[in-house]
Amino acid sequence: MFGIENYLVFIVSGIILNITPGNDSIYILSRSIAQGRKAGVISVLGIGTGALTHTIMASLGLSVILNKSILLFDIIKYIGVLYLVYIGLKTIISKNNPFNNQTNIESVIDYKQIYKQGFFTNLFNPKVALFFLSFLPQFINPNINHTPIPFLILGVTFLTTGTIWCLFLAYASSFLSKILRENNKISTLTHKLSGIIFIGLGLKLAFEKR
Repeated sequence: MFGIENYLVFIVSGIILNITPGNDSIYILSRSIAQGRKAGVISVLGIGTGALTHTIMASLGLSVILNKSILLFDIIKYIGVLYLVYIGLKTIISKNNPFNNQTNIESVIDYKQIYKQGFFTNLFNPKVALFFLSFLPQFINPNINHTPIPFLILGVTFLTTGTIWCLFLAYASSFLSKILRENNKISTLTHKLSGIIFIGLGLKLAFEKR
């Protein structure tokens, strides 16, 4: 089908990779626990949009350029590092705790900002682009004419299974947010802890190699 080989094997492999804890999972968990279910779901949508962008890049061959250019790889990586550290510091020093106002939480949380942060966190991780470039071709017949269709099909498939898993994480972890609303000290601590997690993700990305 469209030059795709072992599609079922790809789906199973993709699911296994989806449930393996990674930066995206940690980001979603921290958002869901600290800011509730809707924030977790919005972060999933942002990350999913970033992954879709990587899929399109891989299908068009742009990831090949990233793979061959050490300078470009490092530039994108450190943009991602700075962005994650910025989010973390902003969260830590922020005086706004979404759980301090239990009756009007929706007005406190900026969901558009959460979506953009999820998107850029995924987009500025060059490891994601290289993953698509190295993983997807293993299930494409090398003897067919190179077209973006196989990449798009496999990428969207992987994105679909990943989104389902991430939504499960968001819903499951969000139940803790209800407990946090009953304890202001713990909720404030958790909110600050999420900022530390973002900084940690940034430092982790900084020390990752190609």
